[in-house]
Amino acid sequence: MTYKTIISANELAEHLHDTNWVILDARFTLDDETWGQSQYQAGHIPGAHYANLAADLSGTVIPGHTGRRPLPPSDVFANTLSQWGIGPNTQVIVYDASGGLMAASRTWWMLRWLGHDAVAVLDGGWTRWLNAGYPIASEVPTLTPALFVAQERTDYLANVELVDNVRQNPEWAVFDSRSEAGFHGGGVYHDPVRGHIVGARLADRANTLDSHGLFRSPQELRQYYTRLLGEIPIERTVFYCGSGVTAAQNLLAVAHAGLGDAKHYVGSWSEWIIDPARPVEL
Repeated sequence: MTYKTIISANELAEHLHDTNWVILDARFTLDDETWGQSQYQAGHIPGAHYANLAADLSGTVIPGHTGRRPLPPSDVFANTLSQWGIGPNTQVIVYDASGGLMAASRTWWMLRWLGHDAVAVLDGGWTRWLNAGYPIASEVPTLTPALFVAQERTDYLANVELVDNVRQNPEWAVFDSRSEAGFHGGGVYHDPVRGHIVGARLADRANTLDSHGLFRSPQELRQYYTRLLGEIPIERTVFYCGSGVTAAQNLLAVAHAGLGDAKHYVGSWSEWIIDPARPVEL
């Protein structure tokens, strides 16, 4: 069986010793960028390799041109995946400490962006694994490099020009993935301008999870997104967030619901506000 969206802790535990599986630990916090690495070193799922959002999953920030978490060049990320031992037949599992809300979903989406479908996020993340009593390790595994051949899916991406062109088009939907408070300029901000893109709707990425921090069922998610989208097809749907990380939670949930692949505006709010001529509202 190939896992393409979500995997349970029980299912992962049954495959810990599968030689064609690669596990990535993507724990990260915006408040302390060293936290995830230190947590990984203290303990992780056996065999997991650390995937650093800042170093591995993001490209170089160009002030005045990019958002806070731009994508690395596709060939650079493909080389990283090769070094992690990910080849065309590798099953990849990724987890974080937030049920996928932080970098796990971003990692999932980036592999899909480069054409690798056999990738899934651990449901409930690190917390679920610990609470289930499954083993942890502190040893850093030695991985055997593989050859990852990128097949970039450019239609997965929405650039700032596309977002500007369609944000008020009734045949498209642009969704802000932050909380309602963040959407309206409240809460903690990592950017100098508050608010949201004019024309954007709200799709709080936290609504993808239930009260236990697990993904809602595909049926529940399908009903949820159908209410949000109405008649708009998923191919004309764009998700963004603050820096291009947490919006991937919505992209994962849409796929888990069986609705297909929406577009990701990776530049997100942090790129949109670079040009003061781009309209914002609270």
